[in-house]
Amino acid sequence: MPFPPSAVSPPLQDGDQLAAIDIGSNSFHMVVARYTLGQLRVVDRLRETVRMAEGLDGKGGISSAARQRGLECLARFGERIRDIPSLRVRALATNTVRQLSSPQSFLVPAETALGHAIEVVSGREEARLIYLGVAHAQPPKQGQLRLVIDIGGGSTEFIIGRGFEPIERESLQMGCIASTRRFFPGGKLSRKRWKDGLTEIGAELQQFAGLYRTLGWQEALGSSGTHKAIGEICAAMKLTKGAITAEALPQVRDRLLLADNTNKIDLPGLSGDRRAIIAGGVLVLEAAFEALGLQRLMVSKAAMREGILYDMLGRGGENDPRDASVASLALRYGMDEVQSARVEATAMRLFEQVAENWALDDDDARQLGWAARLHEIGLAVAHSQYHVHGAYLLENSDIAGFSRQEQQVLASLVRTHRRSVSKTAFDAIPDRLMLSTRRKAALLRLAVLLHRAHESDPIPKLKATATFDSLHLVIGKKWIDSRPLLRADLLGEPADMAGLGVALRAFVD
Repeated sequence: MPFPPSAVSPPLQDGDQLAAIDIGSNSFHMVVARYTLGQLRVVDRLRETVRMAEGLDGKGGISSAARQRGLECLARFGERIRDIPSLRVRALATNTVRQLSSPQSFLVPAETALGHAIEVVSGREEARLIYLGVAHAQPPKQGQLRLVIDIGGGSTEFIIGRGFEPIERESLQMGCIASTRRFFPGGKLSRKRWKDGLTEIGAELQQFAGLYRTLGWQEALGSSGTHKAIGEICAAMKLTKGAITAEALPQVRDRLLLADNTNKIDLPGLSGDRRAIIAGGVLVLEAAFEALGLQRLMVSKAAMREGILYDMLGRGGENDPRDASVASLALRYGMDEVQSARVEATAMRLFEQVAENWALDDDDARQLGWAARLHEIGLAVAHSQYHVHGAYLLENSDIAGFSRQEQQVLASLVRTHRRSVSKTAFDAIPDRLMLSTRRKAALLRLAVLLHRAHESDPIPKLKATATFDSLHLVIGKKWIDSRPLLRADLLGEPADMAGLGVALRAFVD
């Protein structure tokens, strides 16, 4: 039986405002749009060059100066969106925050500065959102394949897609800041360093270049400020009218290498704030042209920030991309859909009764539903400790539509749905999500326990009430008396559930 779509947030109304924030390695971007007649109309854009990636120390730390630049920028962004409900704001952090050994040390003060939650996305999820933004800004031709490249400050994303759907997504650690620092330390430029950089980046690209060339594409687009800057240089040098071509790019590189240091680069059309990092961007792009056999790359005005906006439309309606990803995982790992549906129905039955007292919202309902659908995913590895295997799969897989925090919540729910609760089960969960995650875990545990026998008959009487740290469950006496194994499980469950910080009291009536 197919899974029903998850609960959705309140639908968008005409006049509602949405905000998307892209916390990049070079620049922070924010787009504010108004939902009007089913369309998004941009009403404001903010961009600041922050250069967060310059503060990385290679050991998972970041300089206080880079951190402070980021916090000050987010405080300014937060002032602009102070009156927009949190439900309509989505802020995503990318490569630089991914590289921090302790992301929360930045995210906690960053969320305070912005006034909204901040999520971290994987490189492949970043790639999906980039493609979505470009596809909506420049609708593709029917049936044609399209290549999109985005050179950011810390990473570069390569996507092949058709229509509005990406087919292949890759993300490599080679952005304009990262590559400038790596191949031109101290800002020193030379042809030898350039050649060495091309060789090294080219080797990285070979891991997927063959597949991409086999798939092919009818159109290639470059998004982000790096491509825009290189396109403007090509136009200023009268090499093209703004596109980037295989003939123009070497001429840009030769002009760039007339300087022996990045601070002396003299390229027409190049803005001052990009001078220090343009070498790494041109280097990555030249390597991509060679590896992929590119001849021409058009420049797109859109990037991940626009993709975030359109993804929010899907999340706010019946086309949440996360539902499709969960269904795909269930199919790939051979979920017992009938059993999962039973568990989900009971979990939601309990949820509806305690949601108000436990301050659980629509998004909590969705996460609980997804966890119920996937709680047995670890059986694909082994029955022994399958909840642990399932948590590992969910935390470490590339799951389209999910941020890292969302995957961590999903993994924690699956990890704690049976047996005693590990002391480390919630270590990756941000403090702001801790209480709701533990409460959802309690509901999932009970739903799984009540359906341990895989019975098709519904539970005739099931009533739940909750206080801050307790859950009271009332079950029909006749039904539970005929199930001695379940009764014994329920007697032991309060001790097993104690690790969630929830005291369970079960009664019969």
